[in-house]
Amino acid sequence: MNIFVTGASGFVGGAITESLAKDHRVLAMARSDKSARVIDSLGAHPVMGDLESVEAEQLSGVDVVIHCAARAEDWGKYEWFYRANVSGTQALLRAAQAAGVKRFIHMGTEAAVFTGTHLNNIDESVPLAIDSPYPYSRTKALAEQAVLSANTNDFVTLSLRPRLVWGPGDQSVLPTILEMIEKGAFAWIDEGRFLTSTTYIGNLVEAVRLALVYGSGGEAYFITDGENNTLRQFFSRLISFSGVEVPDKNAPAWLVRASALVVDGLWRVLRLDSKPPISRMAAAMMSSNCTLNTAKAEKGLGYRPVLSVDQGLALLEASFKPS
Repeated sequence: MNIFVTGASGFVGGAITESLAKDHRVLAMARSDKSARVIDSLGAHPVMGDLESVEAEQLSGVDVVIHCAARAEDWGKYEWFYRANVSGTQALLRAAQAAGVKRFIHMGTEAAVFTGTHLNNIDESVPLAIDSPYPYSRTKALAEQAVLSANTNDFVTLSLRPRLVWGPGDQSVLPTILEMIEKGAFAWIDEGRFLTSTTYIGNLVEAVRLALVYGSGGEAYFITDGENNTLRQFFSRLISFSGVEVPDKNAPAWLVRASALVVDGLWRVLRLDSKPPISRMAAAMMSSNCTLNTAKAEKGLGYRPVLSVDQGLALLEASFKPS
């Protein structure tokens, strides 16, 4: 099978590329020489370009496109997110259709249905948050909407929605927490009591492998580890493997959300491009339950987690030890 991957120099796209390159011919978009070297090291063939200029010729002979590239941050100007997440996805869809690609797998997110309130054991019937107050959520919702509406008998499109992807090689979740701790800016919100689903990177790769063949066109599927923990339980274990002391500071949810709202307003008034110390989205995410039901993925993809949270944590811990 010939597969084209975007975002292959990132955590998720890189893990998918490395795994699939063992059994398939994988091409991966590279925006720079540095990205090309990373892609080459993963066993794939770099294709120079970007989402804004992708051409059908670059996808000639490709059977499946796996679209992982995205602007995935909790704060920023809406136009930044729209350009990367919506316009970029639309351009890739047009190129894939013109090239005769048969299947398009979009890397979505539970954030595409997040508006700032609790998500308790939700399934895919929850509507996309196209009016979300958070640029990331809103643009990922619009991107997924474009992907699923492009589905035809000859062009099968589907979206996988993992929650809080983690594991060895993580470039965002744990590094962000450790940076906050180093700056003295980390605190548990309401003692970290909020429940969350998670997705170990190996489990997400398994879901992608299944989606190469299975899954109904025009559908989205939640992907998780199949178990839930409180944010404090999960993050405490992540942090402990790095050798950093787990903080015991705490702040009430109402105060964190109110502070984030004030800071967000101040940043906008001053037209600052730098990231604020706390964003509205991060405050809302860390003070909300987010648990997902994966029954649809189990039935439609045949998905089951290949590793438990405990098993994934053991592998993560081993990755911190000198070889």
